[in-house]
Amino acid sequence: MDSNETTPKDPRCTQVTVMKVANIAVNMLVFIVTLALCNILHMLLRPYSQPRLISEAIVGFFLSNLPFIRNNFDDEANTTLGYVAEFGMICHMFVVGLETDPNIFVRLPVREAKVACTGLLITFLIAVFVTPMLQLTNEPSIKFDVSISIILSGTASPLLTRLIADHKIGKSDIGRFLIATGLLSDLISTLLITLGYIIFDPLDGFATRKVENILLMVAVLVVQTIFAAKFVPFLMAWVDSHNPQGKLMKGSHLIVSLASIVLVCSLAPWITRFNMMLSSFLAGVVMPREGRIPKMLIGKVKYFFGILFFPAFMFWVGFQVEFSEFEGRRLITWASIFFLFLIIVAGKVFGSVISGVLLGFHWQDSVAIGLLLSIKGHFHIFMVLLAEERNIISRSNTVVMVLVCFLTFIHAPMVMKSIIERARKQSPTQQMALQWLSPSNELRIVLCVHGPESIQSAINFMEISQGLPESRMTVYVNDMIELTENIASTLAQGEGVDAMTITDPGIIEMRENITNTIQGYVNEQCEGIEVRRMLTLCPLTSMHHDICTLAEDLLVSLIILPFHKNQQPNGKVETNHLGFRSVNRKVLRHAPCSVGVLVDRGLGSTQLSRATKCINAAIIFIAGKDDREALAYAGRVARHPSVKLTVIRFLLDTNGNNVSSRITRARANTAEFEAEMKQDDEYFADFYDRHVATGHVAYMEKYLSNSGQTYSTIKSLEGQYSLFIVGRGGRVNSTLTAGMNDWEACPELGPIGDILSASDFSATASVLIIQQHKLRGKLQGLHEEFSIM
Repeated sequence: MDSNETTPKDPRCTQVTVMKVANIAVNMLVFIVTLALCNILHMLLRPYSQPRLISEAIVGFFLSNLPFIRNNFDDEANTTLGYVAEFGMICHMFVVGLETDPNIFVRLPVREAKVACTGLLITFLIAVFVTPMLQLTNEPSIKFDVSISIILSGTASPLLTRLIADHKIGKSDIGRFLIATGLLSDLISTLLITLGYIIFDPLDGFATRKVENILLMVAVLVVQTIFAAKFVPFLMAWVDSHNPQGKLMKGSHLIVSLASIVLVCSLAPWITRFNMMLSSFLAGVVMPREGRIPKMLIGKVKYFFGILFFPAFMFWVGFQVEFSEFEGRRLITWASIFFLFLIIVAGKVFGSVISGVLLGFHWQDSVAIGLLLSIKGHFHIFMVLLAEERNIISRSNTVVMVLVCFLTFIHAPMVMKSIIERARKQSPTQQMALQWLSPSNELRIVLCVHGPESIQSAINFMEISQGLPESRMTVYVNDMIELTENIASTLAQGEGVDAMTITDPGIIEMRENITNTIQGYVNEQCEGIEVRRMLTLCPLTSMHHDICTLAEDLLVSLIILPFHKNQQPNGKVETNHLGFRSVNRKVLRHAPCSVGVLVDRGLGSTQLSRATKCINAAIIFIAGKDDREALAYAGRVARHPSVKLTVIRFLLDTNGNNVSSRITRARANTAEFEAEMKQDDEYFADFYDRHVATGHVAYMEKYLSNSGQTYSTIKSLEGQYSLFIVGRGGRVNSTLTAGMNDWEACPELGPIGDILSASDFSATASVLIIQQHKLRGKLQGLHEEFSIM
């Protein structure tokens, strides 16, 4: 045969190749359609607060049971999808273990542990007695009944946490309690399953393993745990030291880190044929959560699972569960569904109610906790399919148990809605202002600073704001940094989808100096003040929005903004922060709480403490809600031993015969004016009884007839006080400030604050201008940090 001649291809080979390519294309198309339909259905079900798992299950079950797809989905594709599902569950269990704090064994939360263990025990006891009568297995097996009882006793903590986050109750007391209790329940049940796997071999009909095999498996798991707890952290620390935050990680270091994690997780399965999912979970529990690699794994795996894996997993589940095998005509089938669901829910609810009585919980909270702890998730569904694959249970019972798993979280949105409704009834409005804050309650403040020049004034402000030493106060010190092109060029992608890390050395050093200085003061001087650091890094045009959102999320009562003009020690005024003037104005307009603008002219020149000599402070009270808010703040300052406070009340001289007095007397008959005056008199009388009559505060009255006399009286106070506290405005037809708005240099400070902060006033008197929170009626929603238990 001529060497140039080629052997003709077999048409059958070409046909097989084309068919394989066509099948691959069809499978890819089905996968894309599955993802698209999951997103569409989830959007349609979002108004009903249904979890994403519902839409994934509906789409997966529907598409996987279509005859066209089943006929074109060959065994090879099904096997591949099964490998993907198993690998995904291994990664899922590793991340679940990685998110579990190993210190939970040392510092066990008592309340959460009692509820978790009581629910587990009661559910297990009920399941052990009931499941043998349901004939779930092909052959009766007490070992399988014990195993399935442990699985029924567990909680899908990742799904529960996801549902709590979707309903935004994770910061509430019941949300935090549920997350911790669900995690404990999941951890205990998984450890019991692991112990059962060590003793019994599910691949051999749950036969008891030989003693030498058990000892070998335990020894290898101990070695694996030591490697995961000691070797991996050492490697991670070395990787972090060579890959600082803000810089891309070296590819070789990333490969070595991932390879070491895979090696540790595979040690027990490789040597003793231990289950890979359980091995990964145990390794993840003892591995450190700190460092770039663990944080990256948690973020990336969760993101990948939410977008791609879970829809594909539910499609695979639908393909494995053949609904045509469901024996719906048999009464025992429906009895199995009913009693399995009843076992799970009744066991958890009874356990929560019993432990709730011992812990003093309200019965509604106990029932809600039990219903939410009964949730089952992907791990439990996967275990059911493994049992069917190993011919332990029939296909009909596989459908039964998968359906029961889905029934356990359908009621979750309704339970969470009932929790939110009860909390909303207990707290119908949120009046975020000092006037309505009880002195015994914790005061929360967002204290904004421009830079190092604001440190000392911020410290002194915290010092005088605490009042009595036993008063509790949380101060969120927030750096206001404009996002310029130079700073933006130094930002680096952090751990997470939207996270960014600042690498600019100047900003890092500045923030560290502020943190160290303030924290040093708090550690040495204060006991009742808790300081937390915040950062607002964005363009000036949107900075007000971030500050207002921060205040709303933190549930604060007061935002303190630094004045846009900065006075130097030599008395010269600089306008380095002129761009922040618009930020202050927008915050005053949109803030969800009260706002104070601090004009620092000497407040930060000395270090105040409870042992230093007194500073003279004055509050000017005229009328209106802002002045009442300033008086409420002054009530806290008055209790500080180093502050000598004087209340100066400006009253209208109604005995005068001038035109403005006659107009005021005529307008005093209006309902709004009368209501405002009544509130002023009542609140001031209460302040007088609590502070002036007890000798803590000095008091003087000034009878004035017009705004001209107001101006001259304020000017006469120059040099007498080092701190003035005034309201921004909010006065109903006040004659004493009428006309002052016409010549204000800084309208955002109000007429009185503008006079006191002017350059021709005292260069040593700081001014705090306060605006009360503008109530907007009842809140439509509920703040995330609500308390209901």
